[in-house]
Amino acid sequence: MTLIGIEEHFLTAEIRDAWKAIGLDAVDPSVAFHSGPIEGRLLDLAEDRLALMDETGLDVQVLSLTTPALHDLGPESVDMARRANDALAAAIARHPTRFQALATLPVAMPEEAALELERCVKTLGFKGAMLCGRVGARNLDHPTLSPIFQSAEALGAPVFLHPRAPDMAVRAAYYSGFKPEVDAAFATYGLGWHYDAGIQFLRLVLAGTFDRMPNLQVILGHWGELVLFYAERLAAMDRVSGLAHPIATYLRRNLYVTASGMFLPHYLERAAAVVGTDRLLFSTDFPYQYRPGGDARRFLENCGLAEPAKAGFAHGNWRRLTGESTA
Repeated sequence: MTLIGIEEHFLTAEIRDAWKAIGLDAVDPSVAFHSGPIEGRLLDLAEDRLALMDETGLDVQVLSLTTPALHDLGPESVDMARRANDALAAAIARHPTRFQALATLPVAMPEEAALELERCVKTLGFKGAMLCGRVGARNLDHPTLSPIFQSAEALGAPVFLHPRAPDMAVRAAYYSGFKPEVDAAFATYGLGWHYDAGIQFLRLVLAGTFDRMPNLQVILGHWGELVLFYAERLAAMDRVSGLAHPIATYLRRNLYVTASGMFLPHYLERAAAVVGTDRLLFSTDFPYQYRPGGDARRFLENCGLAEPAKAGFAHGNWRRLTGESTA
């Protein structure tokens, strides 16, 4: 059974150096995580990556720029995004059966980002885009960012909402007071990343984004970034939200969720109960959650889904979402 991982990350030396040039490593703790062996795996788009894919049992990686992407860069990010996307397209051309891609966008320049998404989908054959939370002080529901989502809906291209570190004031208020390395972990992969990504999705819902763009499809990693586990509490906002539908409708109509290497069957069961088995996607969160020994394939085989739903989880749901043949 073909196994496609849809949250599998990369990095370019140019973007790494751009982060350092603006001092992002001093204010975003996640930048420091992209070092050592992790950095080597992020930069590699060739044989070593393919060997690790084979070892864990993954047939295809859908490549996306790691957090915090280009969200803190200005006009210079327009050409930088084009170069990153062209590099991905070249990697896909070398290994067309092993790699796909989500577009890297110059999100600080929304009109240009919308055009780059169109180029990536129509010309380069990319499957969608990845966004990493806030853009400066703007949350993703800010009206100035709507051209990106309008372009995605028009193209039928899903948008993956990836975590990024919370704002410094939030980190100081909620995630500080311990050793520096504990503060950084608590604010990022321990919890902060996941609250931040889930909140960005909920802000899109509450802002009426999916009423205005009913065909827009969004993906959350890590089994829904905590959102699905509070679906009942979120439903209590229906009486005040002023939305066209109950919040549960947007969870089942506009949201896909993926594993991100969290291979826990009871999380899968919860996600399936909320969004449906036809909205489950597979991913390993390479290279952060990489574990050798056929780990990905073993989770698929023992995930507890019936065969048709298992095939959907492995590859069919992604192919249907992105307009590929599921034959």
